[in-house]
Amino acid sequence: ATAAAAAGGAAPWAGGGERRGMAAARGCPPAGCGDRALAELLLEFSRAQYRAKDGGGAAAVERIERRCLELFGRDYRYSVIPNAHGEVCAHYPRHIVLLEKHKDTFESTVQVGKLQDLINRSKMARCRGRFVCPVILYKGKHICRSATLAGWGELYGRTGYNYIFSGGSDDAWADAEDISEEDSALRNADSQLFDKVRGHDIKLLRYLSVRYICDLMVENKKVKFGLNVTSSEKVDKAQRYADFTLLSIPYPGCEFFKDYKDRDYTAEGLIFNWKQDYVDAPLSIPVSLTQSLNIDWSEYQSWDLVQQTQNYLKLLISIINSDDDSGLLVHCISGWDRTPLFISLLRLSLWADGLIHASLEPSEILYLTVAYDWFLFGHMLVDRLSKGEEIFFFCFNFLKHITSEEFSAVKSQRRKSLPPGFTLEEICMLKQRDRGSTTSLSSDFSLGMESSPGAAGSFTYEAVELMPAGAQAQAAWLVSASDRESRLEEVRSSFLASYSRTIGLKAVPPSPSGAIGGLLEQFVRGVGLRGSSTL
Repeated sequence: ATAAAAAGGAAPWAGGGERRGMAAARGCPPAGCGDRALAELLLEFSRAQYRAKDGGGAAAVERIERRCLELFGRDYRYSVIPNAHGEVCAHYPRHIVLLEKHKDTFESTVQVGKLQDLINRSKMARCRGRFVCPVILYKGKHICRSATLAGWGELYGRTGYNYIFSGGSDDAWADAEDISEEDSALRNADSQLFDKVRGHDIKLLRYLSVRYICDLMVENKKVKFGLNVTSSEKVDKAQRYADFTLLSIPYPGCEFFKDYKDRDYTAEGLIFNWKQDYVDAPLSIPVSLTQSLNIDWSEYQSWDLVQQTQNYLKLLISIINSDDDSGLLVHCISGWDRTPLFISLLRLSLWADGLIHASLEPSEILYLTVAYDWFLFGHMLVDRLSKGEEIFFFCFNFLKHITSEEFSAVKSQRRKSLPPGFTLEEICMLKQRDRGSTTSLSSDFSLGMESSPGAAGSFTYEAVELMPAGAQAQAAWLVSASDRESRLEEVRSSFLASYSRTIGLKAVPPSPSGAIGGLLEQFVRGVGLRGSSTL
C-alpha cells in the first residue's frame, strides 16, 4: 500500500539537488511502458492517497516516481528538491522536479538552492503547506501550482485546522488551539504574522517571476463550521499582492462533479448553481487580458461545464503566450482537484502543439500527467470515487473538447513578421528541402529546423512560427491542427481504455426506456469494453 514506509530514505536516483535530464536521463533504469504501466499506475492511484510523509510506499510507487523522472529527462535538464518523508510538504512528491532547461532553447534562471530556501521559509503561508511549486517550463516561464493562502486557523494551529478542514479526519485534533478570529487581543499579532509568512510567499513568487495569479475558488474565503479556515490573495486586507495581476476565475469544486457522473458523464448542459449562499467570488479579469479572446465574460454564469472549462483554458493559454517573461500560478483551495485539472489540460495542450515534452509519445505524456500532476501531488482519488466526484475522469474525457486549433498556443504566434526578402512559401520550400539542418536566412533571422514527433508529412505553411529572440527571430517547426487533434484523441482513447479496465465507470440507474447513457454507449460500441476488470 502507498502508506507503507520506505526504508533507507530517498532513492539513489533522486539525490538532493542533483542535476539530471536529457542525455543523462537515458541511463535511468526502465520503469515500464505503455498500457500495462498506466494500468499499474491507475490501480495504485485507486487504492490510497499518495502521501510523501508516509515515506512513499510500495515498490509500485517507487516505479511511478522513477518513471516520472525518466520522462521529464527526455526533454529537460532538471534538479530534484528532496521531500523523502514529507518534510517539505506532506502531500507533494518525494522528488519535486525543478525544470531548468528545455533542450537547447529556453532556460530558467531559477537556482535550486535558492528556491529550496525560499520554499522552506514560505510554505506556512499556504493551505496545508502546499507552497507555490513550478511544474511546467514553457518558453522560459514557470507555470506553477499551489493551494490558496492559509488563514489564521492554520497559522496558529495547523493540526486543528487540518481537523476542521478535512471534516474531522485528522487524529491530531487534541493538539489544536481553540482561537477565536474575533479575539481583539490577537489582531495585532495576526497582522505581524501574516506580514511575515505572506512576505516570504511573495518573495517566492517573485523569484519564480510569477506575475499572474489565477484563483479558481468560488468563495473569497473558505468557511467551515462558521470559521474562516483559508483566505486568498484577492481579499488580503493589507493588499500585499497588489503588485501581481490577480484573476478571480471561479470554477466549481469537486462536489459538482457528482452531478457530472449522475448525468451519465455528460458535461454538456450541466450548469453550476451560482446562487448558493457560499458562492461570493465574482469573476474578475483585467480587460487587457480578455480583449483578444472574443469571449463575453459577463455571461459566465450561464455557461455549461464544457464552455466554462474551454474558456478558462483559452484564458490561461493566452496568458502564458504573452510577450513578457512572466510566469503563472494556478490554485484552488487545497490545490489537488481543480488545480491539477487545469495544470494537466495545459500540459497536454502544449504537448499536443509540440511545444513541451516533444519527445514523448501519447502514452508517455498521459502517464506523466496522471502520475505527476494528479497522483504524486496528492489528489484524493479514493475519496472522490467513493463520493462519485469524478473530476479526474472528467479531465481526460474533456480532451475531445479542446482538439481544435482555437486552443492551440501556436495559433496566436503564427504569421508574425517574416525575414526580409523571404515569403512564407519560400520558407516552407526551404523546410521541405532540408529537414535536418539549420538554414541561415540572413544576419538577423534563422530558421529552426527541429521537428516534433508526428509532424513529418503533415506540413502546412500555417505551421511556421516566428518568435523574436533578442535581435533574432526563429521559425519553429510545429505540428499541424490535424496532428493536434489526433494526438489528443490518442491520449483520450488510451485513458478511457485503461480506466475502464482498472477503475471502471459507475453506471447510473437505467432510464425507463432501458437505453444506455452516452459515454457508456460509446464504450460499448467504440472502445468495446464492458465493466471493470483487473490486470
